[in-house]
Amino acid sequence: MTGSVVVTGGGRGIGRAIVERLRDDGHPVVVIERDAVALPDGAIPVLGDASDDEVTEHAAQLAAERAPLTGWVNNAAAFRDASLHDATTSDLLALVTLNLGVVVSGARAAVRHFLAAGTGGSIVNLSSHQARMPVPGCLPYATAKGAIEALTRALAVDYGPHGIRANVVAPGSVDTARYRELGGAHDDEMARLHPLGRIAEAGEIADAVAYLLSPRASFITGVTLPVDGGRTVRGHDPEPPRRTP
Repeated sequence: MTGSVVVTGGGRGIGRAIVERLRDDGHPVVVIERDAVALPDGAIPVLGDASDDEVTEHAAQLAAERAPLTGWVNNAAAFRDASLHDATTSDLLALVTLNLGVVVSGARAAVRHFLAAGTGGSIVNLSSHQARMPVPGCLPYATAKGAIEALTRALAVDYGPHGIRANVVAPGSVDTARYRELGGAHDDEMARLHPLGRIAEAGEIADAVAYLLSPRASFITGVTLPVDGGRTVRGHDPEPPRRTP
C-alpha cells in the first residue's frame, strides 16, 4: 500500500477529482469536508472546517493510522466577492483569511506530522490563475491566492532541509458544477481565453496534483505550476465586473 494523503474540500469539483485519482492510485485518502452528502466513495471522512487546527490535526492522525502520511492537498476554498469601495477592512481581511486560513492550518498539520515522523512529505496547495490575473470583483479571492503562492515558496525554503516539499497547482477555468453555474453561458468566449481552445477537465488538475505528490517530482519544490491551458498568457475575461462603483 502507498502512503496516505489528506485532501481538504474533497467533496466536489476539483477536490473530488483529486480524491478519486489518489484513491485509484492506491492511496488511503482522508477527506476534510463540511458536507457529509458530498463525500466520495472510499474516502475516510473528517467532517469539519479545514481552517480548524483540531480538525486538521485529527485528519493527519487518522491518515497516519491507515498508512504513513506522505501527502497533503489544500484544496478547500470559498468564493465570496467584495470590493474596497463598499466593504470594511475587517470584512475584506476576513474574506482573505477564509481562503488563506485553510491552507495555513492544513500546511501546519502536515509539517508538524512530517517533522515528528522524520519522514518528509509533499504538500500541494491549490491556487488559481487569478493570483496572476484577477477578474473584476474578486479582490479577496485573488489576494488570498497570491498569498498562498508566497506561503508555499516560504514552506519550501523553511522545510526543504527536512525532506518536505511544497508546491502549488494553479488552474485556469475548469469544467465543474460551479463553473457551469457561473460561467457556462460564456463557453465559447472562455474557450478562446485558453490557447488550447477549451477549459480543463477536473481530472487534468488531479493529474498534476498526483504528479507533484509522487516520488517522480522528488526534486521539485517551491514551484507554482499553472495548469490553465495557457490562460495566464492572455489578459481578457468575458465576464462583466460583478462589483463596481
